[in-house]
Formats: sequence, structure tokens, C-alpha cells
Amino acid sequence: MTSSAVNTAVKDRISIQVALSGYSFKVSGRDCTDMSSGWLTADRVFTTMEFQKRYDTVEIALFTPKVALYPQQFFSGQNARLLLGDVASVTDTDVVESIPVPEYGAVMVYSNSIGETLSRVISGTVLRTDGYRTAVFPELYFMLKNLPEIQDYNKIMASYADGRLYLVIAQGKSLLLCNSFRAQDFTTAEYFIFRAMKKLQLNPEVSPIYFRTPLDELQSMSLYRYFTSVETI
Repeated sequence: MTSSAVNTAVKDRISIQVALSGYSFKVSGRDCTDMSSGWLTADRVFTTMEFQKRYDTVEIALFTPKVALYPQQFFSGQNARLLLGDVASVTDTDVVESIPVPEYGAVMVYSNSIGETLSRVISGTVLRTDGYRTAVFPELYFMLKNLPEIQDYNKIMASYADGRLYLVIAQGKSLLLCNSFRAQDFTTAEYFIFRAMKKLQLNPEVSPIYFRTPLDELQSMSLYRYFTSVETI
């Protein structure tokens, strides 16, 4: 289902998520109609009709596990590679970048060097209305950007792709967790969600959960056993 908590259908907009296993996208337009593609394989990228037009807003998220969030006061651009290397496997040839997240007084350090080219292909194909291409940022970055739009006090947002769970949790305006976990199947992903909530003393029975990635029927039903509601955004 589509959450009523997030309303971005003001301009023509496309939000694309890219994983090693494929991609998915969501489109919203000025006529307030929304559509979601579900997961698609990489070979369909050049036949996706929605990629043949331009949009006022284009977002391209990559599921990179090479990502970390640091308080602004502890961040130094000169040490970005060292900071990321402390939490992720970073090689000498990996391109390490950073982007401010002012909503939480933080800086996200990341690398999109994960052995894929699909995100760059999509970035060069799906252009904005001004003709420019859009930069590719980590999935966790867009999760943080979406988080304030959720009206619930307990804000729980997750994405799952390529055997990895991406999880962001906040209470009100306070960010409590921003991390990813290796989870070979969805059951393991659920385990990490519940473990994080237990550690933060959050009760799933009175909390909704929001997923940015498509959920199949079995995944949705499994989550409904524990959460008050399950939404996709």
C-alpha cells in the first residue's frame, strides 16, 4: 500500500533504486497519480518507457553497503577514506565521497564503487527537465531525507536488497539509528529490525514500519504479524 504520510506528487518526479540484482522505480506526477514498478532486471533498462521522458525531480539511490554517518563536528574531508574504512571494506581504487545531512547535523561518507555500472547508465538516461543528469547517492541518504515526512513519533524505515537490510529509526526529530546489516533472507532482516527496536525500547505493536523497497505478499504478511501497519513509500 502507499502511505498517506508522504505526499510528493507536486511535480513530475521519479525515484529510482538500483541494486546489483536490478532496479525499481516510483513515479509521481502533477495529476497526483503514483505508480511503482516492483523489481526489474537490468536487461529491461533500455525498454522502460518511464525512462524515456524527463522529470522535474530525479532521485537515484544505490544500495551500497559502503556508507557511514558521522556527526558534523567529527568529520574531516581529509580523513573521509579512513573514516569509511573503519566500518566498511574500502580498496585503494574505490572513490570515496561525502554529502552533508544538515537535518541531523551529520555528514554521510560513502563509496558507490561496488562493481556495478547500472546506476551510471540510469543517471545518463533519465534526465531532469533542465537536461542535466542526476548524481547517484546511497539508499541510506534518501531514507534519511524521507524520514521527517513520516508523521508518526516512532519513525521506522527500512529497505532490503541484495541480501542486506538498510534501517533508519528516529523518535520525533532525534535520529536513533542509521545502519545496514547483512541479511541473507528476509527472515534475517526481520530479526535485525526487531533486535534494533528492542535495544531502543520501541514496541512494534504500536509502531508502523515503512519500506522504500517493494514488498511481496509474504513479506508484507510476515511484518503485519508484528507491526500496527506496514507501508511502502
